[in-house]
Amino acid sequence: MSTRRKSPIEIDFTETHMCSINMRLQILGKVPFFAGLTHGDLEEINNLFREHGYEPDEVIYFSGDAATHLFVVADGRIKLMRHSLSGKDVLLDILTSGEFFGSISNVENDSYPDTAQALTQTCVLSISINDFHRILEKYPSVVLKVLEITASRLQAANERFEQLSALPVEGRIANLLIVLSDKFGELNEVGLLIQTPLGREDVAAMTGTTPETASRVMSQFQKDGLIQTGRQWVAIIDRDSLKKIAGLESG
Repeated sequence: MSTRRKSPIEIDFTETHMCSINMRLQILGKVPFFAGLTHGDLEEINNLFREHGYEPDEVIYFSGDAATHLFVVADGRIKLMRHSLSGKDVLLDILTSGEFFGSISNVENDSYPDTAQALTQTCVLSISINDFHRILEKYPSVVLKVLEITASRLQAANERFEQLSALPVEGRIANLLIVLSDKFGELNEVGLLIQTPLGREDVAAMTGTTPETASRVMSQFQKDGLIQTGRQWVAIIDRDSLKKIAGLESG
């Protein structure tokens, strides 16, 4: 009789009260639009942020809530979801330390377009939109980077939409596994392990298919020796073959 393999995923977590000043400065320094600022600049910016801890599945904000804050992941994993016209929640992205989410706009009565939910135990830093715009007024270089990043995210969203529309489901799932392994992949005894909880429902939501279809495709990938899976985890075994299925170059 086969036994269920224990999840090999290991995600370190720092309790909110143990997030030191140096750690906060290191995290803020990883945020793309703060790159290049001096240590003194980051110390000043850090004073405007507040720490919050969330348990797995706890919602940080819902789509449609008033957009009042920008958030930065300190530790853990955050998933961003959007409600589709078909009535299903579509998983847009999984975020890790140094990545931001929420709002960067100070448009009156603006609302969050997505729902942010903790995937694991998580610590986040938050700043009010008003305080964030005080930073923009003081550091013009941050303004330019915010514009660049916003344009880049829009382009990535458009490309993902085109990819979901053009590829068959096998290609979409293979593409997703490549993207997540690039972001979270860590070599260990099971292969290139995607170091974040990843169930069939998550795979289905991120590729525009049903959990049943995602399960069938993932099972076939495992049977073909392309991946190894268990409860809420996936490891890549044959990356080149997955890239070919996804329509990507194998080099």
